[in-house]
Amino acid sequence: MMDNYRDENRTEGNESEVFLAKENDQSTSYSARNVIHDQEKKKRGFGWFRPLLGGVIGGSLALGIYTFTPLGDHDSQDTAKQSASQQQTQSVTAKSTSSESGKSTSSTSSSSAFKSEDSSKISDMVEDISPAIVGITNLQAQSNSSLFGSSSSGSSEDTESGSGSGVIFKKENGKAYIITNNHVVEGASSLKVSLYDGTEVTAKLVGSDSLTDLAVLQISDDHVTKVASFGDSSDLRTGETVIAIGDPLGKDLSRTVTQGIVSGVDRTVSMSTSAGQTSINVIQTDAAINPGNSGGPLLNTSGKIVGINSMKISEDDVEGIGFAIPSNDVKPIAEELLSKGQIERPYIGVSMLDLEQVPQNYQEGTLGLFGNQLNKGVYIREVASGSPAEKAGLKAEDIIISLKGKEIDTGSELRNILYKDANIGDTVEVKILRNGKEMTKKIKLDQKEETTS
Repeated sequence: MMDNYRDENRTEGNESEVFLAKENDQSTSYSARNVIHDQEKKKRGFGWFRPLLGGVIGGSLALGIYTFTPLGDHDSQDTAKQSASQQQTQSVTAKSTSSESGKSTSSTSSSSAFKSEDSSKISDMVEDISPAIVGITNLQAQSNSSLFGSSSSGSSEDTESGSGSGVIFKKENGKAYIITNNHVVEGASSLKVSLYDGTEVTAKLVGSDSLTDLAVLQISDDHVTKVASFGDSSDLRTGETVIAIGDPLGKDLSRTVTQGIVSGVDRTVSMSTSAGQTSINVIQTDAAINPGNSGGPLLNTSGKIVGINSMKISEDDVEGIGFAIPSNDVKPIAEELLSKGQIERPYIGVSMLDLEQVPQNYQEGTLGLFGNQLNKGVYIREVASGSPAEKAGLKAEDIIISLKGKEIDTGSELRNILYKDANIGDTVEVKILRNGKEMTKKIKLDQKEETTS
């Protein structure tokens, strides 16, 4: 895992590993972070813009063309270069359009009409769906000491720790339900939800799942006038228009709308969570996603939820790379959280470490590994008493190299196979290395316990 992979949970300030898996199975490292609002409200000032009236250049004089470009506070050298570049560009543009003026006019008129109609449809959709979008405030208990330093008179109060977004997806029996990210609500002692009409209500956490970064909240439906519905994320195509709505930087910019395209489907992102390292399937988009957008919906042009915005790439040389959890992955998790309050998964009952993180001299000298056995697989640090792993005969310092016939190099790969391809009660085949010798064990999976990896 590369050092510059970073996924920052804005609520807790934790750092974690993130990578984007390419189709050729090679990884490119990015610094990434979960998009959740900082603990303190941020206000951004807007610089004074000053207009720069470009000179009329020779080729433009004949056509009566001039430029008027608003600029930010750049230095004079950059401004001069930019002005010269704009003049050059405009001269070329003027020549190219004048060569086929009739075609150009017709094309421009048709394009403008199309864009106007398309924009109007999106505006109507946004206006219709916006009442289903909410802001979420994570409140956590902070202890307050007495002015006189007496510990016995100390008290605690809930203070804002972070914020994010959510979308109302169900309404029944006087209650409304919101889907959002787990990292938006994790660690909260209480939760507040701000509705479209400005009403702020207390929310109850129905259930959350850190491995999929999803959570469901419950509120009264007294002020709920709109419910969003899920679309089919498998129908998404690269280049399709999508819209993100949420509260970037907090309530002051609530229900900000950004538009982009689907940049890629079936991407895989690996991230660290409070339940361990995991990989999730995501949609890549260039729709602007900022701190506070976490948990908000990614919508198609029909206003259907096709994803839940979860994270973005944040690096100096990178822009326009955000990720959303596909709606087809969100729906079953939301339904199970509604019915059970948690996601029940099989577990084997071991604490583990990627073998590549174990020093090679220890692998060779203590574990008895050699050749292509080195640095591949999962090192078992400890086996839980009474666990399926113990019953199957697994021991500390065994190396798991295969599960259900699939080779594994990391704990993340093991979890993905275990959680996605196996069920509680299944008997699965596990291949291990013990003192350099390969063995096969059969494990009957039990229900996952929260205290076990």
